[in-house]
Amino acid sequence: MQTTLAREITLKGAGVHAGVEATVTLKPASANTGTVFVRSFADQSPRKATVSHKSVQATDLATVLGDRSGALVSTVEHLLSAFAGLGVDNATVEIDGPEVPILDGSAAEFVDAIDDAGVVELRGRRKYLKVLKPVRVENGASFGELLPYDAGFRLEVEIDFSHELIGRQRFAATMNPGVFRRELAPARTFGFLKDVERLRSAGYARGAALENTVCLDEAGVLNPEGLRFDDEFVRHKALDAVGDLALAGLPLLARYRSFRGGHKLNFAVVDALLADRSAFAVVEEAARPVRDTVGVDIGVSAPVPVFAPDV
Repeated sequence: MQTTLAREITLKGAGVHAGVEATVTLKPASANTGTVFVRSFADQSPRKATVSHKSVQATDLATVLGDRSGALVSTVEHLLSAFAGLGVDNATVEIDGPEVPILDGSAAEFVDAIDDAGVVELRGRRKYLKVLKPVRVENGASFGELLPYDAGFRLEVEIDFSHELIGRQRFAATMNPGVFRRELAPARTFGFLKDVERLRSAGYARGAALENTVCLDEAGVLNPEGLRFDDEFVRHKALDAVGDLALAGLPLLARYRSFRGGHKLNFAVVDALLADRSAFAVVEEAARPVRDTVGVDIGVSAPVPVFAPDV
């Protein structure tokens, strides 16, 4: 059955890019509503954007939703990831600023707040997007693809950075709320000290700080507390992918693989899937879940072999 929040939730904080404080209130919504953002303004009527691939305005360093008048709210991916990861189908998100608060840079505070409020079932049956054939998008050495999968939603994300501390890392899991809470939700966004001034001059990262971003210089991690996972970097990329794929509008029954991806590539795969009506079907029956399988290819045996080419 479809679900929604059991009660309202309010969180406050600054956005990582604009650095502007905002209050976001998550409210229960009826069946078949989906997730709807309602942005309030001091000098005009509220504007709405339903989470859909048609609402996407930009995917540079963050996912931005909007309406016919233009951009409405930015950096929605961590909240959407929390909703998707915990199986929240319907919610109204009221926000009074241009960007969803970054909080600690992960989805953990959203997850904790949702768990505290509770999730309740509605009368409408949940619908899924079942992938029927492979859909692939490539950009140079990077690629993302959706494949048919009979056991729910599987995520396989691989990254490759030249930084000595990151290198090549891989995360693979068949997702469910337990896996999302444990393995992905705490993973924080990250960036490089050498890029800070360039990003801020372009209007990004103005709210970034060690309290909400893992920052690296040439020697290593600058955050005094260190990393939450040895492979926190790929886990955060996987967290982002869960949120970006929620732009399909319905939960996926599919296997998603990406190599050196990001918001732009994740969204391009969703767009390509929905552009090909023969590539998916809307169904009500979910696949039977398999047991939790989580693996990385850095010193740990992974459940499937590394799939990206050597570069």
